[in-house]
Amino acid sequence: MSNMSDDALKRSIRNVPDFPVAGIQFKDVTTLFKDPACLLFLSDKLYEFYKNKGLTKIVGVESRGFIMGPVLAARLGIGFVPIRKPGKLPADVFEESYGKEYGTDSIQIHQDALCESDVVLIHDDLLATGGTMIAACKLVERFSPKKIFVNAIVELESLKARNLFSKDLEVYTVIKFDI
Repeated sequence: MSNMSDDALKRSIRNVPDFPVAGIQFKDVTTLFKDPACLLFLSDKLYEFYKNKGLTKIVGVESRGFIMGPVLAARLGIGFVPIRKPGKLPADVFEESYGKEYGTDSIQIHQDALCESDVVLIHDDLLATGGTMIAACKLVERFSPKKIFVNAIVELESLKARNLFSKDLEVYTVIKFDI
């Protein structure tokens, strides 16, 4: 691993006030991704954390889960599965609706994306109120995989979304903010 630090990762994330709606303090991870040292350090950190977990698939949540999800899947030598917004996946899907900080939404996964023998990591950029990740968990649970892990790059701890997950579900986040 490089000489980079978790604090350097945290400092690389841009705050965007009032996006996408007034009152939201958006944590923009694209600034982390554009810095090659940060990107490599994050990739190494995730790889080291998950390399011995027996993962067989990474499920990335649209859209920023499509950045580190495939990077980590390639490093681990496993498959990547997208969870997308409605109308984006071409074959038969399962769908789950959820509430988020500023409205409601739905996500979908292909009905043939996973199987019972899979060990799945659900990955996204941000864990805020937990709505998206809980919906993603519900979608993945439909496949009855052996085990599910949850990962986000950034966690807004003061929103306490971590408490919404089952106590036996391992939730790992790299960077924590109080907001």
